[in-house]
Amino acid sequence: MTAPFEIPGLVLAGGLSRRMGSNKAMVQLGDAPLISHVISRITPQVSDVTINAANGWAESFGLPLLPDTLNGHAGPLAGILAGMRHFQHRGDAVSHFLTAPADSPFFPDDLVARLCEHLSDNAIVIAASSGQLHPVFALWPLALADDLEAWLKNDANRRIRAYLARHVTIGVAFPPLETAKGSLDPFFNINTPDELALARSYLENLES
Repeated sequence: MTAPFEIPGLVLAGGLSRRMGSNKAMVQLGDAPLISHVISRITPQVSDVTINAANGWAESFGLPLLPDTLNGHAGPLAGILAGMRHFQHRGDAVSHFLTAPADSPFFPDDLVARLCEHLSDNAIVIAASSGQLHPVFALWPLALADDLEAWLKNDANRRIRAYLARHVTIGVAFPPLETAKGSLDPFFNINTPDELALARSYLENLES
């Protein structure tokens, strides 16, 4: 089994942020941009971190930037494919990598360790909570790169759950976070100003 520290991480930050009205990865949460919370949480769990972003706005974080390899905005699967090709060509013999989105700042600090307990050559290992899978929090086998690239050649194939339905998947359940404000899904993601306000209130409780 590959140990968690041998797994590279890819932060998916290529979304259009339509519902937020501005680049949601850079909205302020507490004393830092939203993506900074994700980077801080993922860094101790992986061997290194790369940001999947389409332009130079993320250069200030001092991490490698990886644009999509497909034209247009093909969704998270395009970022995942870019990650597969990137880590294949890097030459460090890893078999899987972790994805985490730039808009979910509260995910577990044992995410990679727990997912790695179920590591399999061909299965996609996916985080789950409250009976729901969260496909953007997953260990992806690099061996699926050719298959995913072929799948994405059809412009209709953009839905991540449709792609998952073609493959073996393993869901790993995580409990809710308990705060003074109540239970919080650890994979809560922020898409709107209202959700950002909610995240700010939960952050205050988690830090107090």
